[in-house]
Amino acid sequence: MSDNPLPAEPVVVSRYDPDWPARAATELAALRAALGPVVVAADHIGSTSIPGMAAKDILDLQLSVADLAAADAFRGPLGRLGYVRLPSEYEYEYDHVPAGEQTDPGLWTNRFWSRRDHPAGDANLHVRRTGSPNERLALLFRDWLRAHPLAIAGYSQFKLELARSVTDLERYSDIKDPVVDVIVAAAAQWAADTGWRPHQPG
Repeated sequence: MSDNPLPAEPVVVSRYDPDWPARAATELAALRAALGPVVVAADHIGSTSIPGMAAKDILDLQLSVADLAAADAFRGPLGRLGYVRLPSEYEYEYDHVPAGEQTDPGLWTNRFWSRRDHPAGDANLHVRRTGSPNERLALLFRDWLRAHPLAIAGYSQFKLELARSVTDLERYSDIKDPVVDVIVAAAAQWAADTGWRPHQPG
């Protein structure tokens, strides 16, 4: 879903853990309390948000804000929750743009924090602009897979096999991104057919 900004770490993909949603809900509540009304929406995204999906035991969380400049003030509150911005050589501010996507790459901006070896668990925190294509894509990817359990089984098996074959996280992401792009293409058609919208009730 995004270019990997993290320094080298092992690739460990686990079977789905039913505790992930509760952990994410607790963490999102803490983030909202720490950051206040500047957070327009707070979502559990990525593979740990999809029941039955194999994933790395790292929660992916998304905060939506009206203006990414607001994220410049997040360092203090997020630091108190154990989140860090990466050193400058690892920082990134643009998400992976799916193959064939015609939008301006400049619209895919992101602010990223990570938390590792924390008592409350590991997490990746993505801050994205409300209404941006990358905010929408993270939610569409999650919702399409939730609605297609056969795809969950296939994608899980792919990730488990890939993690057994590739030990470098950057290489793992590079191989996985085109597969995500295929899912995104199917999800885009599903969204058009069903009228799916981000953050819609139900």
